[in-house]
Amino acid sequence: MRHVYFAFHYENDIWRANQVRNSGLLFGAKSVGFADRSLWEKAKTKGRGALESLILSGLQGTSATVILLGEETAEREWVQFEIDESYSRNNALVGVRIHHLADQRGYSSKRGRVPALLKKIRAPIYDWEANPHDLGDWVEDAINEQCG
Repeated sequence: MRHVYFAFHYENDIWRANQVRNSGLLFGAKSVGFADRSLWEKAKTKGRGALESLILSGLQGTSATVILLGEETAEREWVQFEIDESYSRNNALVGVRIHHLADQRGYSSKRGRVPALLKKIRAPIYDWEANPHDLGDWVEDAINEQCG
């Protein structure tokens, strides 16, 4: 079983991210946002060190990081930290566009930029179309490409 970390802009995209997470794909999904909102909020009140520790803990034992791309994902400091840490750990990186999914109010958002490091390393970028098997294939392909 692959352990995959999900990075995304928590405030804007948690509803969209959960659509991907709850799609039925069976692998160990890790993410600060998915673990428990109260953990995230508590870490924010304790400062940078607590947030970094929470993210680093979430990345332990993962082999891939899926960056769920919303309208403002590329500009988010903590997403950048998650991407940089994932890259330094040699995780396979995959971008998945989720801007077109409805949020809790039924609204989609604009297509956002791809984070710089994903562009630099030519990480694969896909559009989420609600097929959990696609996501599994994308992760496996990225891991195999990285190892190949």
